[in-house]
Amino acid sequence: MTSRSNLAQVALALGALLIAMVSYQCGASLAKHLFPQVGAQGATAYRLGLSALFLLLWRRPWRRWGGRRDRLALWGYGLSMGVMNLVFYLSLRTIPLGIAVALEFTGPLALAMFSSRRLIDFVWIALVVAGLVLLLPLQGEAHALDPVGVMYALAAGVGWALYIVFGKKAGATYGADAVTLGTSIGALVAIPFGIAHAGATLLSPGLMPYALGVALLSSALPYSLEMVSLTRLPARTFSTLLSLEPAVAALAGVTLLGERLSPLQWLAILAIIIAAAGTALSVTKPASPAN
Repeated sequence: MTSRSNLAQVALALGALLIAMVSYQCGASLAKHLFPQVGAQGATAYRLGLSALFLLLWRRPWRRWGGRRDRLALWGYGLSMGVMNLVFYLSLRTIPLGIAVALEFTGPLALAMFSSRRLIDFVWIALVVAGLVLLLPLQGEAHALDPVGVMYALAAGVGWALYIVFGKKAGATYGADAVTLGTSIGALVAIPFGIAHAGATLLSPGLMPYALGVALLSSALPYSLEMVSLTRLPARTFSTLLSLEPAVAALAGVTLLGERLSPLQWLAILAIIIAAAGTALSVTKPASPAN
């Protein structure tokens, strides 16, 4: 691959990922407004169930099924997606959006660290760690964080790491259909919890506009865009670029939920952005296609 074509691929992957992040956090902010009516479980059921319906009607993947292999990767991708979404929304009941995403990012960060080989990779990871330390309210406010919410966010981080690993493999086999099939599998995880918690309230016509917005912004659009990046970037690069997610979440919390950031937390966002930019620039240089 030439340097120019490599740069174009990285630019496409990064652009898709940035749009996915903004969409994802806008959807999460909208979903939080559904919690009083249907709970985190119901919001997750809306998100994955309606997204799966959208994607199935649009993509109709059964027309291209034709003996594809690696179903373990597909099911791993879908199940990790379902669990990740459920426990992440459960964390949002008690901790702020930006902090929940920062904690959730420990999964992709660990994946990036374990798969990195070059010294420059660790420089960017160190910047991300520094940014996360500043972003979290460790001075004076840590006691206010609900420990159950923190555990849910960390569990979502494990799911996020598995989502990256399995998603890359599923995308290589199933292409864009991986998102449709994976979201449908994830819906099988989320919908029973939503029905058990909210019951018939899920069918309330007044909630449907919000539910459709959550499904589109939080799953159908961002997961489709993330697959564009997953199939064009090494897993370690994708994981490090995801460091922008806590920064985007913090900004979404400020603009959409009225959450506030300290000067140190703004500095954290700057450090994370620099790390993500450095990762994007370093991956454009010719290198072996390690995952």
